[in-house]
Amino acid sequence: MPYSPALPTIAEAIQASLSPVFVLTGIGALLNVLTGRLSRVIDRVRVLEERHGQIDEIERQRLVWELRRLAKRMSVINAALFLAVASAVATCIVVALLFLGALTRSHIGHYVAFSFITSMSLLITAFIAFMIEVRLSSRAIRVRDELLR
Repeated sequence: MPYSPALPTIAEAIQASLSPVFVLTGIGALLNVLTGRLSRVIDRVRVLEERHGQIDEIERQRLVWELRRLAKRMSVINAALFLAVASAVATCIVVALLFLGALTRSHIGHYVAFSFITSMSLLITAFIAFMIEVRLSSRAIRVRDELLR
């Protein structure tokens, strides 16, 4: 007779997978914030690129400086997006492994732990990249304020 997991076993797997699913919700919120910031940076780049041919040399130098700063911000945001998505994938692997272990009675706790540690490490790194991008953004605002004085 083929093995069929008991309902309590499935219920335990569902309960164990709830925490990683909440982590996925948080990662989704981070992805939303990052894509919003990336969108605003891209919009600013487009505005500056349109002005590039219509300004004098001094203004062009400032514009090129800002475009370089925005390019740096885009690369940091893209890195944060990649890390957050990789963290989400690792979290999904955790959920899948929890069910796989419960349904097959496998002893795969090491794999679950490794996947969870990987997921959290990627998420921490994504948050660090986000923090760097916010810092780059705030520095650019301070520089513009100094130019206005």
